[in-house]
Amino acid sequence: MKITFLGTGTSHGVPPLDCMIRGYDRCPKGVCRKSLTDPRHSRTRTSVLLQKNGKTLIADVSADFRQQALRHNIRKIDAVVLSHGHIDHFGGLPDIRSYTEEEPLTVYASSETLETVRQSFPYMFEARKGRGGGIPRLIMEELNCARDIAGFTVTPVPVTHGSLKECLGLKIDNIGYVPDVKYMDAGSEELLMGLDCLILNCLRDQREHATHMLLDQSMELARRLAPKRCYFIHMTHDIDYEVDGKRLDNWMEFSYDGLVVDVDYNLLTLF
Repeated sequence: MKITFLGTGTSHGVPPLDCMIRGYDRCPKGVCRKSLTDPRHSRTRTSVLLQKNGKTLIADVSADFRQQALRHNIRKIDAVVLSHGHIDHFGGLPDIRSYTEEEPLTVYASSETLETVRQSFPYMFEARKGRGGGIPRLIMEELNCARDIAGFTVTPVPVTHGSLKECLGLKIDNIGYVPDVKYMDAGSEELLMGLDCLILNCLRDQREHATHMLLDQSMELARRLAPKRCYFIHMTHDIDYEVDGKRLDNWMEFSYDGLVVDVDYNLLTLF
């Protein structure tokens, strides 16, 4: 399986507009200034692309999806899975229309997330005559148990993230994708034990957050789950690859937009 990190930032992206408006020199760790010359520090909103046996699965369709699809030359999508109902994780769904001209595309998510999507984009689901070509043709399917999705075995993993009742991590074959999480119970941890690859939320390195884990918390959870490799995702401008990377275990790494990981027979190769 090949994993492409389409986006690795939070809902603000990096650099956030705040730093551009106030001046990059006021960025607390200087990451936004670095992003102007080092693309690894420039982060669009979180999404990953998974490819296996000619099939393509998108986990989360970020608000930056159009930009990501053009950058990575995404020609087809076989299915979409959403982790939860926050707009930075499904805000790009209107651009999915370009992939549904021949056949509808199925979107899998919790019932809560599906309802949030319907309420956010009612025009996509209203039954009316003369629907224009600007409306994606979507089939909405609830993900409440392990199921085969476009040749991938996808298992929902309940996690706690703010006031949401149904925020999910996703176990996709032997890959874990948990972009937004503050806590998970023992049952969810058990589902994610010993994976080939874990993709895990890591908001920033300090200042406690009500709905996200910080770097030390993410590292502690990753050590308990003990994957072969861990890539941190959903990062603010408070994460610096060069500075904070020195704190990571040798099997941990900060992801970045455009990173491609090939998972083949339990071995990982970076391209």
